[in-house]
This record gives sequence, structure tokens and C-alpha cells, in this order.
Amino acid sequence: MKDAVADPIAPAALDTSGAAAREWMEPVRVITHMRVTATPAQVWDSLMFYESIEGTPPPLLRLLLPRPIRTQGAKSAVGDRATCLYQGGHLLKQVTRIEPGRLYEFCVLEQHLAVGRTVRLSGGSYSLHELSPEQVQLSIMTRYTSANRPRLLARPAEAAVCHLFHRHLLGAIRRKAESLRERP
Repeated sequence: MKDAVADPIAPAALDTSGAAAREWMEPVRVITHMRVTATPAQVWDSLMFYESIEGTPPPLLRLLLPRPIRTQGAKSAVGDRATCLYQGGHLLKQVTRIEPGRLYEFCVLEQHLAVGRTVRLSGGSYSLHELSPEQVQLSIMTRYTSANRPRLLARPAEAAVCHLFHRHLLGAIRRKAESLRERP
């Protein structure tokens, strides 16, 4: 498993004033990778949102993130919208791009959920890279903005929590894909 560090994306054209406002508006992207021993089709069929994972999240995630309940709505075609329910709130996600077997991308249209103190989720993606006919590198990317200060300390802490969240989600997807592989 290889984790990438949080890296900035070029900010969109924004009308902001002052360095602090620009830093708040600058999106951050965190990417985590995991190898999965399964075919690309099996991995693709195993993709899920955090809210769809059965069982209880690990203790640190339960402490740091709202507890997921379920997802309602369609999420299989571009334009579909799904409401992801949590204890204490929800996210509204919209599918923005699908390249079957390769890329699934979404944006967050609405966030009525406390994540950290001032973290605003803006989107994410799943990407698959075939390493061999029976092995895939699966990557999850989360995009967000944050007003947590000081950024020099907050950014690495946010990235660490995001990687922990990604590894939990990647592990669930890997277990599901590898169980599909084991079926006759």
C-alpha cells in the first residue's frame, strides 16, 4: 500500500480578498492507493461509499468522523444524486464522471455535517489501474477545503485522518472484490 501526501489543486477562479481567505478557498486533495488481487471488473463491481460499509468503523474513525448510517438514491450514472446519511447530518453527492472499469468521480453538492471543525468536502473519486489481469491498483481521492489553523499543523493532521478513512474504505472494497474472485 502506498499513500500519497496531501497536495493542493489549482484553485478555481475565486473572488477572494486577503491571503487567509485564499488559503481557506484553496482545495486540498488527498489520495490513497491499495493493490487488490482481483480482476478490474470484480473491483469495479465492489466500489462503495463509506456509508455502505457494513459493520462499525475502527475506533479512531468513530472518534474523529460522524458515524455513517446509509446511502439513499441512485449513484450509477452521471448526474445521479445520492444522499449519504450520518448521525447528525448528511452529504448530498452527485456523480460527475464515469469511465466504466477505470474512473468514478463525484462532487459534494450539500454538506450538513460536521467534519473536523471547519472542513468542507467538495468531492472525490475512485480510479482503477490494471497491474495484471488479476491485480488492480485502486486509488481513492478526497477533495476538501479547510479553515483549520495553523495550516502548517492542520494539513498533515487532516491528511492522516483522510488516509485512515481511505484505508478503511479500500479494505472493505478489497475484501468484497477478493470474495467475488473466490466464488466459482
